[in-house]
Amino acid sequence: MSTAGTRLLRNLASSVAVLVVILFVAWGLPAINRRVPAGASTVGGRAYAVGGGVVVIPPGQAELDLTNTRPGADRGTALFLIGPVRYVIVVAPFTGDLTAAAAKLRAKITGTRGYQVTGAEDSTTTDSGLTGVQGSYTAPGRLGRYAVFLSAGRAIEVTVSGAEPDLANLMTGIEASIASIEQR
Repeated sequence: MSTAGTRLLRNLASSVAVLVVILFVAWGLPAINRRVPAGASTVGGRAYAVGGGVVVIPPGQAELDLTNTRPGADRGTALFLIGPVRYVIVVAPFTGDLTAAAAKLRAKITGTRGYQVTGAEDSTTTDSGLTGVQGSYTAPGRLGRYAVFLSAGRAIEVTVSGAEPDLANLMTGIEASIASIEQR
């Protein structure tokens, strides 16, 4: 075979290899991604480490949304889905007092278009003795509850939202879960 023929075969083999890589990236990786579950139903009813040493016992039917959950040594985020209700806990370092932490959470809530904090805040305490404040908010087509606690230089922000009937049906379990929050 001539040098030109050998070069042509090498170019063809290289082109086929590049085509295989492109096809794998275009179809193979998305297929693998679709096979990885976004939620896991194994978290409900058992202690879950959110991050920053904060632990919670989610309601029995809670699923963890792995795409929006980020545990860490000094901070963390956990998104639990209980049917159509979203239950989010965010732990982050914070140096202010409880009033400042509550104001920060209210600003985060009202910073989203259409969200409004409603009513007054009430004090609340978890089963482990963490003190905080809680309140409610509205969003387009949804109602919400929020709470914030301070512990060990961290703010623990809790938000819960869902359609009114769904939220009303699940609130007892969610309140018990919020009461289970503790700093370890």
